[in-house]
Amino acid sequence: MIVTIDGGVASGKSAVGKRVAEKLGLPFIDSGLMYRAITRMAAERGIDPRDSEAVTRLAEAYQIRVEGERVWADGVELTEGIYDVDHADALPIVSAIRGVRQALVAQQRRMGEKGVVMAGRDIGTVVFPEADHKFFLVASLDEKVRRRAAQFERRGEAVDEKAMRREVQLRDRVDSERPVAPLKPAGDAVIIDTDNLDLDEVVSRIVEAVRSPR
Repeated sequence: MIVTIDGGVASGKSAVGKRVAEKLGLPFIDSGLMYRAITRMAAERGIDPRDSEAVTRLAEAYQIRVEGERVWADGVELTEGIYDVDHADALPIVSAIRGVRQALVAQQRRMGEKGVVMAGRDIGTVVFPEADHKFFLVASLDEKVRRRAAQFERRGEAVDEKAMRREVQLRDRVDSERPVAPLKPAGDAVIIDTDNLDLDEVVSRIVEAVRSPR
């Protein structure tokens, strides 16, 4: 079984996906961590994120592994600092590179060969267009910023809400307008507005939909 959960920044897809996977007995993959890993590795190597050829070669050269909130590249863990704001501007640039997406999509498909719950921005449209169950989460800007701030606080990181608001707006706009794998719901995805729902309610809706006979 393949379950896709897409949505913009801080729409709740990772938290929801993790819980859904636990209830369904499937592995969970947050595909966004893979793009963050490539962005961090490019920065550490002094590669300009706009150098699409160099960044693509980097993505093609490493095997990315994701488990929960942890991520590795060829066995080297990159989890610490993966959400560093220093990489915020480069992330949407790296994520929009066609070669990077092709390299990581190939890895993501291999990860889902035995069943998976995968969260991202193009999972139901590009990675697994034939998935058994597709969901797309939406939330208001205020709610996204609140959730993003809570994520930072849980990790003990400083919160600049004005900068965070600009980042969320930029990421969603860039992700929606990019020519390669833009952020949008699949035509057959179930769209869930999460503003007035808590985590348990969103998870329950998805699990019930998956388990309901067709």
